[in-house]
Amino acid sequence: MSAKSKASTDGFSEEERAAMKGRAAELKKEAHRGRGDKAAAEELDVLSKIAEMEPSDRAVAERLHAIVATNAPQLSPKLWYSQPAYARNGKVVCFFRSGHLDKEPYSTFSFTAEANLADDSGLWSTSFAVTELSDEAATTITNLVRKAVS
Repeated sequence: MSAKSKASTDGFSEEERAAMKGRAAELKKEAHRGRGDKAAAEELDVLSKIAEMEPSDRAVAERLHAIVATNAPQLSPKLWYSQPAYARNGKVVCFFRSGHLDKEPYSTFSFTAEANLADDSGLWSTSFAVTELSDEAATTITNLVRKAVS
């Protein structure tokens, strides 16, 4: 077993425990915020998290943030397990995971079951590995984000 995936005696890796602690802190912070400033504060949290990322992840996350903001303004930015996410009525629709933070060779942009991506084939993609966001990849993500909120 590699050091990065090695679980402690409780069955969770260091990264998983850190993500759970981060999520608990996010929930506590959300509960203490007033309604009026909550959306603005959550967006600032997301932008701050993006600013902390390694340069390659930051470039992808900034572009993804702009794609979601432009093409799905009904989604609200928020942190989810200490990573940028976008929610409708408080439920996460899509999210970005930093590969550097997860100690993986690539980052991911994913959709939850809240996204309207189902089709008649019975098979559709919900998670995408991202090392850079080419124009072609950005177009694909843009189309998926639009479909997710349709």
